[in-house]
Parts: sequence; C-alpha cells; structure tokens
Amino acid sequence: MIITTTENVSGNEIDKHLGTVIGNTIRARHVGKDIQAMFRTIMGGEIKEYTSMMAESREQALMRMKDRANELGADAVVGVRFQTSMILSGTAELLVYGTAVKFKK
Repeated sequence: MIITTTENVSGNEIDKHLGTVIGNTIRARHVGKDIQAMFRTIMGGEIKEYTSMMAESREQALMRMKDRANELGADAVVGVRFQTSMILSGTAELLVYGTAVKFKK
C-alpha cells in the first residue's frame, strides 16, 4: 500500500475516495527513561530514550492507519499528516490520518 503526504500518486489516477483513515497510540513516559533523559538535558545531546519512544509510536500509529485502509480496500492513503498532543501529564498521543483512495484500473 502506498502511503504519501501528497494529494496524488504519480502514475495513478484516483477513482474513488473511501474516507478518512486514522491511527493513533497514546504513550506514557517511563520513570527510568525520565531519569536518563534528565541527565542528558544537563550534559546536552539527543535524548535517545524519547527519540526511540516517538519512532515506535509513529510506526504503531502508521500500521493502525494502514490496517484501517486495508479494511476499506484502499490502494493508497494520500494527504497523510501527523499530530501529537498531551493527554495527561507524562502521556502523549501520536495521531496519523489521511484519505484512503482507490485507483482507476
């Protein structure tokens, strides 16, 4: 399945819009990772613990969106966007959404 931030897919003509598909995940911080991150803020540099957590969250949200598009019989998801928001102190949601489409054969 093609996942793209653009509104069209080169070489393909969209026949049908199947609707908006979303995927999300909500993650809580881990006390052990927070302690490591706190030391990194003092010494400087990338906070790898959070980078890893956000990368995992993006992949999980993308897979959930893709699964929903597959349920609809989509060939692609276009106009994909990511959004993050704080839910509670120490938790964050990562949301991904786009439009599921079918191509002309």
